[in-house]
Amino acid sequence: MLRILHGTKIDFIKYWRTAAILTVAFILVGMGSAIFKGGFPLSIEFTGGTLMQLEFTTAPDVSKLRSTLDAAGIRGAEITTFGSSRDFTIRAQEPEQVAAQAAGAEKVATQIEAALKAAYGEGAFKVGRVESVGPRVGAELARGAVYAILISFAVTLAYLAWRFEWRFGLSAVLATAHDILTTIAFIKLLHLEISLTVIAAILTVIGYSLNDTIIIFDRVRENLHKNRKMPFYDLLNLSVNETLPRSILTHATTLAATISLLVLAGEVIRPFAWVMSFGIFTGTFSSVYVASPILMWVENKYPRANEARGTTRPKP
Repeated sequence: MLRILHGTKIDFIKYWRTAAILTVAFILVGMGSAIFKGGFPLSIEFTGGTLMQLEFTTAPDVSKLRSTLDAAGIRGAEITTFGSSRDFTIRAQEPEQVAAQAAGAEKVATQIEAALKAAYGEGAFKVGRVESVGPRVGAELARGAVYAILISFAVTLAYLAWRFEWRFGLSAVLATAHDILTTIAFIKLLHLEISLTVIAAILTVIGYSLNDTIIIFDRVRENLHKNRKMPFYDLLNLSVNETLPRSILTHATTLAATISLLVLAGEVIRPFAWVMSFGIFTGTFSSVYVASPILMWVENKYPRANEARGTTRPKP
């Protein structure tokens, strides 16, 4: 069996203050960007509208493309390139287009395609993908996404209350909240569009990070019984070091898969891969530098009955 970093004695907890400053700064930068730069871009799944991906035989002039859509009544459309200079994404999310979309799922898409065929001719482009969502469906999807996040968090809390005593559960919940905030900050700083795919990635990150925290806490509970006289500071470091080989192998294989998606997958799955790749780092970080220090603080603030255990190393 492959064993790496076995028997390490790294003092992880020593750097928790530096880690706390860095993660708070990162969250503040992300949230500040959201406040001062207009919040988060929402996909048509939530706002309603039409999305089309087009592949032209020759790279068109963007200004002509926009004027063609404006002349056809598709005003304010967002036109972006992806992949190459011949590949374009058109998003029609203006209120007028969203209202028109309610009249028929393909009405705006058909209007866009007809206008482009008239301007560039038959066979000048190929439609790769079309998404059309009415305003009512968009509102229902947004509501469903909020419910999914709230239900997943409630189930997580219920599981922690059953699986661990309160001090472990509190630390894990705060670490999970940290992961949500850092992931949201990352999404904003990378200007990723909030879609159902991104919501799914956030829920996956929550589960991934919580699993990592639980594995470390399980080892902490085992060591509490095996090393009753060991200071809690040393016991936390011992537990993190003992789970380090498993963590390295798990995170490396997961990261390899997400990077493969990031590089090789298409435009639709790429936001999921970005969020998951970041989630591997923030989940590991929070398990060591958020959940563990909080648990140490709780153990010091509310010591266990009939147990004298220091939170720092005894002086030599």
